[in-house]
Amino acid sequence: MDNATKRQLKKQDQFVALTTSSVHWAEEHRQKTILAGIIAVVAILAIVGGYTLYQSRSAAAETQFGAAMEIYQTPLANSAQPVPPGMKTFPAAKDRAAAAGTLFQQVADHYGFTNSGKLAEYFVGLTALDQGQNGPAEAALEKVSKSWDGDLAALGKSALAQLYQQNGQDAKAVDLYNQLIKGHSVTVPPSLAQLQLAELYQAEGKTEQARQLYAILKDKDKNSKGKPGAAAEIATQKLNPTPAAAPGVPQ
Repeated sequence: MDNATKRQLKKQDQFVALTTSSVHWAEEHRQKTILAGIIAVVAILAIVGGYTLYQSRSAAAETQFGAAMEIYQTPLANSAQPVPPGMKTFPAAKDRAAAAGTLFQQVADHYGFTNSGKLAEYFVGLTALDQGQNGPAEAALEKVSKSWDGDLAALGKSALAQLYQQNGQDAKAVDLYNQLIKGHSVTVPPSLAQLQLAELYQAEGKTEQARQLYAILKDKDKNSKGKPGAAAEIATQKLNPTPAAAPGVPQ
């Protein structure tokens, strides 16, 4: 037998050995391989099913949230006011808030993991404020203020700061306004928070601190074209209020 034939036979023996080893490995690990495949399929089905469920729940949450908002935006009218036939009205904001608040609470309770559910919690706080229920309002707004969504959290902080201000807890309000000033929220821009803080200082009689904030806004709040923004214009008016006209003198 020549050397070439011997080398060929050796290669064939190696191939047979490798193939035999692979078959044995596959046999030994077949159950594990099948199990891993089943687990992968189950995981995929769970992800798809979870996404489908989330989409379905989100759609339901949006529908119910819309119904609550429709009530919250219902016009107010007393019994003496003429109302077009078929138009729904409420006699007072408190009554309207009570009706809408119940629906917002349901959305927040049942769909809290959806965007509509998280936003509903914010309106639970607002409707509680409308009803003079400061305790429930504070609890709802505190929850919103801690949201991972920065824009939603900013709404909660702003409303909570105003509640604290109304209750004479100015130190807490100042802290929240400063947090908003340092942030980058779209819903409550730093310039708006700065205006709110300046107004708080002005209400407290801290005129100099208020003027410092207004001066900063006047110089720094500019639009993309370099012109004064809305906050700058308000700050300018606050720094240079129009003198009250004398009685009988047209303005």
